[in-house]
Amino acid sequence: MLNVTLTSLHYIYLIFIFVIIAAMIKKKDISLICIIGIFILGVAGTGSAYKSVMGVFNSFVYAAKELMPTIFIISIITAMSNTLIESGINDELISPFRGIIKNYWIAYWLIGIVMMTLSWFFWPSPAVALVGALFLPLAKKVGLPAIGLAVTMNLFGHGIALSSDYIIQAAPKLTADAAGVSVSGVMSASIPLTITMGLVTTFAAFYFLRKDIRSGNITKEYNIEDTDEAVTSEQLIASKKLRRLLALIILILFVLDIIIMYIAKLQGGDATALIGGTTVFILSLVSVVSYKDRALNKITDNLVKGLQFGFRIFGVVIPIAAFFYLGDSAFNDIFGKILPGSSHGIVNDLGAALANIVPLSSVIASTTVTVVGAITGLDGSGFSGISLVGSIAKIFGTSIGGGVETLTALGQIAGIWVGGGTIIPWAVIPVAAICGVDAFELAKRNIKPVIIGLAATTIAAMIILI
Repeated sequence: MLNVTLTSLHYIYLIFIFVIIAAMIKKKDISLICIIGIFILGVAGTGSAYKSVMGVFNSFVYAAKELMPTIFIISIITAMSNTLIESGINDELISPFRGIIKNYWIAYWLIGIVMMTLSWFFWPSPAVALVGALFLPLAKKVGLPAIGLAVTMNLFGHGIALSSDYIIQAAPKLTADAAGVSVSGVMSASIPLTITMGLVTTFAAFYFLRKDIRSGNITKEYNIEDTDEAVTSEQLIASKKLRRLLALIILILFVLDIIIMYIAKLQGGDATALIGGTTVFILSLVSVVSYKDRALNKITDNLVKGLQFGFRIFGVVIPIAAFFYLGDSAFNDIFGKILPGSSHGIVNDLGAALANIVPLSSVIASTTVTVVGAITGLDGSGFSGISLVGSIAKIFGTSIGGGVETLTALGQIAGIWVGGGTIIPWAVIPVAAICGVDAFELAKRNIKPVIIGLAATTIAAMIILI
């Protein structure tokens, strides 16, 4: 099995994980808990109070740097969205869907499928901003609350698309390389598991959502404000033909982005940067046409408002993200090389330790790989631990006489669904920010469907391995 050395740092981190989970269940703010956790980890690791105090600040800086691209893309898209709504162009962009999206049922599934498709081509981060900005007003008009839109975008984008990653193939390559199998083998093995996870989770989420909408509990629980007034306000561009022309230009520019990303194999931060740059030019063009001689001031105003929105949303998350980034390689970056040389990060070490203490069979192997994958997702990345999962899948598959690709795909799905943006509150921030809902409430709403989906997918893997 994997050689893992657990230290006091691992146990302290694990204790704080349980404390944080308990606080979240009780709906308490966890920022102070995370700050204390960072400090205590620093003291345990360095033995120095002043270095630990410095580590708290440095961990904040680290988290801010990691989150900055997401903060900027959300801020810029928000600025553009406000301009499109004021100008009336947003109405033209979503007009083709008005004849199709007539109720919240259709909105949930259609928007989810659009989100999944776009996410397959250039990952969820840039897709979130585009889909959210365009569909939020329309979704709410047909009875799908903002939290419902956030759920479908989350599950279809950060769940199905990101965990399968069939187009860009970054996730299956990481796990396949670690497991010593082909990328195509992992992708083929993941198809029945992805279908099971996707169908079970999205149908379960829709069932719970529909139940709350019918009972009226969803509005009371989330206190969703109606944001449709902005859409019905006086439009700055009076000419319908001009609005349609600009809407067409905007769609062409974003389609070109997708084509460029596919041809140039842009992904992650590069894809986000292309979308962000295009958004800035669209914001400028629409502002010049809409505001005319006030364009220079309005561009600046909207950018500032967008940035204020982005930092207001993400500001509360930085202390939390700072703690969980310590679970990965960030610990050595902030406090120095304190972890054992064989360590793959605190979270990954804990996952490997769990794998070392369980007996082996197809049932135990499937269950353990799912649990380990979920544990490695606790850092909010989704990708940092899937190489470890691939290694464990290889060991388990070899021990039970086959099924390495299936176990690898299962661990990949578990790690990314949990850490890639459906469960961990700081990972769901982009969707929550665009839809105007609380990240912790969105994560809470996702927990039950995702757990049900993981259970069903694990059972499917067991059947395949028999």
